[in-house]
Amino acid sequence: MPRWAMVIDLDKCVACQACSIACRQENNTPAVSPERAAEGRAIRWNDVIRADLNNPEAEGAYPNVKPRYVPRPCMHCSNPACVKVCPVQATYRDEDGLVRVNYNRCIGCRFCTVACPYGVRYFNWEAPSWDPEMAQHLNPDFVSEGGSLEGPAVRPKGVVEKCTFCIHRLRKAQARASLENRPFRADEYVPACVETCTARARFFGDLSDPESTVSKLASSGRAFRLQEEAGTHPNVIYLREG
Repeated sequence: MPRWAMVIDLDKCVACQACSIACRQENNTPAVSPERAAEGRAIRWNDVIRADLNNPEAEGAYPNVKPRYVPRPCMHCSNPACVKVCPVQATYRDEDGLVRVNYNRCIGCRFCTVACPYGVRYFNWEAPSWDPEMAQHLNPDFVSEGGSLEGPAVRPKGVVEKCTFCIHRLRKAQARASLENRPFRADEYVPACVETCTARARFFGDLSDPESTVSKLASSGRAFRLQEEAGTHPNVIYLREG
């Protein structure tokens, strides 16, 4: 079974937020008002947080600016704390090793939100809505409430949601390979944030393949994981500045 992983090079990330916009458009995540965002109710599957993991005092001048921002998607942990606390098994790790949410089972208790050490799970406090212009650009494959469990359904009020590594893209790539009567290739599956990254700071692939780019980057001296002491074994790996 592939072990899907993402590597993010903090030396290359310019905090342009293209990944965040691509994620929102790809997965139909609703925008909230500035007032609701100030209350901590924004839904950002792919957040970019202000931080400098190497030197909090670093400033620098262009083009030698120290990294001040860290992209933060779901870590899709191999030992996810969120799965362990879910009382109804709505949060689970699927056959592809991705941490998923069954929105039809979720009861909105938010135990998973508390258990996640990375703060990457979001509760729908109200029914999702978009202004008319944004509504025209929803992902057309998944627009009904509830929707497909394999894709970016419009999540209803009262459930928790998060980054899925764009699993619907994986399903489409697997189906295409099956229709063409050939083996599925790992390089056919790329999440929207990786595809859109203008600085090419993101890499995605099979960590269990020693020849893959993510595997080689993950074994470099620059590689580290957030909060490794939590024992969650995250599958998002960061590269320190070189």
